[in-house]
Amino acid sequence: MGQEVNLGSIRSVLTSYDLWPLHHLGVTTVRIPAANRNRKRSASSSGRHVVPLLGETGDRAGVCPRPGPGRSNRSECCSAACVLANITNMEYMTEPAASTQGQIYLQPPGTWMQCALESRELLALCLKKLKSPMTKVRLIDAGFIWTEPHSKRLKVKLTVQKEVMSGTILQQVFVVDFVILPQMCGDCHRVEAKDYWKAVVQVRQKTPHKKTFYYLEQLILKHKLHQNTLRVKEIHDGLDFYYGSKQHAQKMVDFLQCTVPCKYKASQRLISHDVHSNSYNYKSTFSVEIVPVCKDNLVCLPLRLAHSLGNISQICVCVRVTSTIHLIDPNSLQIAEIDGSTYWRYPFYSLYQPGQLEEFIVMDIDIVGDCKRVPGAGTISTRHTLAEVWVQKTSEMNTNQQYHCRTHLGHLLNCGDLVLGFDLVNSNLNDEYVNKMNAQRIPDVVLIKKSYDRGRRQHRRNWKLKELDKDHDDMGTDDERQYLEFLEDLEDDDIIRKNVNIYRDSSKIPVESDTDDDGAPRISLAEMLDDLHISVDATGGEGADMIE
Repeated sequence: MGQEVNLGSIRSVLTSYDLWPLHHLGVTTVRIPAANRNRKRSASSSGRHVVPLLGETGDRAGVCPRPGPGRSNRSECCSAACVLANITNMEYMTEPAASTQGQIYLQPPGTWMQCALESRELLALCLKKLKSPMTKVRLIDAGFIWTEPHSKRLKVKLTVQKEVMSGTILQQVFVVDFVILPQMCGDCHRVEAKDYWKAVVQVRQKTPHKKTFYYLEQLILKHKLHQNTLRVKEIHDGLDFYYGSKQHAQKMVDFLQCTVPCKYKASQRLISHDVHSNSYNYKSTFSVEIVPVCKDNLVCLPLRLAHSLGNISQICVCVRVTSTIHLIDPNSLQIAEIDGSTYWRYPFYSLYQPGQLEEFIVMDIDIVGDCKRVPGAGTISTRHTLAEVWVQKTSEMNTNQQYHCRTHLGHLLNCGDLVLGFDLVNSNLNDEYVNKMNAQRIPDVVLIKKSYDRGRRQHRRNWKLKELDKDHDDMGTDDERQYLEFLEDLEDDDIIRKNVNIYRDSSKIPVESDTDDDGAPRISLAEMLDDLHISVDATGGEGADMIE
């Protein structure tokens, strides 16, 4: 593969004691093999193509055969072409190609530079490749000529000067084409190898639900923490992030500690050791464990921890998991936040799994006014309303069995609504903290969230999320259900939604009807981002006209 060098718009200015007019020369296009970089050839070389840049005189200065009267100068020539004709020893210049992968350019012998198109850094890199032929001339000006970004060509306009005869200066303006050749750098080779890594971050959460990982995935995409990963592998209870350097892995661990409550352990394994240079090659492993509590989990706090949180009830509902665990007491609307360090000192676990939620129907509801607050109580939630409800299982509609409880969903529920909750009175709980509680303090039913028609919500959902490029098998039925539940959680909770980039799905056109308004929360267009897709080339196909 060769390189093209164009000598175009060449202007010759001969200066002496008398000023000469400008003369325009023709355009010469020569194709040069890439192997002929930084070499000089004479004009008589027939095996190589060369491009004349500037000439210099031989032992005897040339004499113009047709000198004009009153137009004598030090060169004793009548025109710029005459000067070029009298130059005997010609010099030639070829330019090597700049290799790139994306916007990273190779600076020999082994340095890679990241340069933007038409930047100063890229111009300096191009001029360095012409350093050897430019040693005998003086560079006056240099600049880029605009080319299509996908053309793999860089045009650099150069203006050079050289004294070719006694007191005569020849100036030329020409364009040099640089051909961009694709070449893989060392980092790209490691990425394509898939098996090369220096550090791995193993993120684990011992829960059957993946709500926290779906939320964590969106945070990683928003903050672009996935750009330095060589590979992302999904396993049954977490994710593995592979990196080419330990620093990038440590940066991911620091990010996880700031976004989710977790703890980690670091270890390293010796791969090789050079006794001569005393250098070691290690592979590092960071094991990150996220707290095993997800959104909508029902937990029982240790008695000592409950007292330290303002005498909150031991039975609480997890409303969200961010950098801390957000809990609410459904009996008093008291809220509390537990960070990672506090959780690992007083660990607790979920009493039920999300698959154990049962559906209830609201038979009656009464809003509770101001209730007594005990001394030393914590903060009361202003986003919820306390209410007393009587509910009945939808699976027991043929019986008269009803359950009475207090709930924090008083602002959402009405008579006849469907709600999801946990049945504690008919369950056998095997938890050390529940077994130590007074039976009268354990509620019969704890309501978690209001139930909506999932098919209808999915039909009118006109937004989407981006996903990490992970190595995993196809989504199973349970994974699809969990992902739909995560999307519903984003619609229900605007606090979590602020940390996620939501994109408008142009492929879905929601159809509104009078029967679709069931009170389910939606995401407004103001909260959505436009997803950029470049699917049509502005130049069309090969030989096509420009698209207006």
